[in-house]
Amino acid sequence: MSIRMLKTLIAVEENGTFSAAGDAVFVTHAAVSQQMKALEQEWGVALFDRTRRTPELTPVGRAIVTRAREIVAAYDNLLPSILGDDGLRGNLSLGSVPTGLTSLIPFAITSIKARFPDLHIGVTPGQTKELLIELERGMLDAAVITKPHVVPRNMRWAPISMEPMELLTSINVKSDDPFEILDTHPYLRFTRKALLSDFIDNWLQVKGIMVKDTMELENLEIILSMVHADLGVSIVPHRSVLPPNPLPVRHIPLGDDAPVRELGLMSLANTVKLRVLQEVETELLNAVKVGRFDPFPQATS
Repeated sequence: MSIRMLKTLIAVEENGTFSAAGDAVFVTHAAVSQQMKALEQEWGVALFDRTRRTPELTPVGRAIVTRAREIVAAYDNLLPSILGDDGLRGNLSLGSVPTGLTSLIPFAITSIKARFPDLHIGVTPGQTKELLIELERGMLDAAVITKPHVVPRNMRWAPISMEPMELLTSINVKSDDPFEILDTHPYLRFTRKALLSDFIDNWLQVKGIMVKDTMELENLEIILSMVHADLGVSIVPHRSVLPPNPLPVRHIPLGDDAPVRELGLMSLANTVKLRVLQEVETELLNAVKVGRFDPFPQATS
């Protein structure tokens, strides 16, 4: 028996099939089958009911998976538990939706790097759906994303902030009525690849609002620039952490029933980097509490 075999067993339970488990732990279907047979031979018990088309865990198998999770978690936490806070070093790959890259992520990373200079953090931008795939494939350790409709069973979700949608217009737009503005101005939409776009489109449909699409953009900063140039209006999340020197545009509330984006930190439930991700989560929450990222705070006299 090895920790690797236990992680494969857990992957089978989480993914339902040997093939999907193989994809999750980066081995072939045949390798998963061989590892599971080796465990059964070593322990002398049947982990799977193979009379079915797709092998299913037996009651004994399910009980062993429960204990296996505890063993794997203890193994993964062995070194951090000995080294303590000073043991936070190495590499962390962090994904983020574009709306988090201008203020929320820089705030958190600045704070973490000040405390743990030996921790190297790489940041990958992407949309929620893309980042979830990269998490599943082990290409990322965690990602700041919009909460999906269903959180995968093998994932850990840590909520960070609730961000209501608002209407952005140039300062040349004088009306305060969001419905009138949307009806009479060109609309700049988030890319349809973004989960955020689904929330906004559903709200527009419920309200019976037909917008006049002119551009489809991925980056919030580009949208802000276009709005500032009076090239259209857009619905975006009210950022919980404001960037330094924001462009002068109007922020118009959509009302009490405005769609709300829940932003959070997603990681694999069995991650080996839980300790450092807890620090990331803490700093993200601190950023939301402060509400503004200032990379060069002025000293007070």
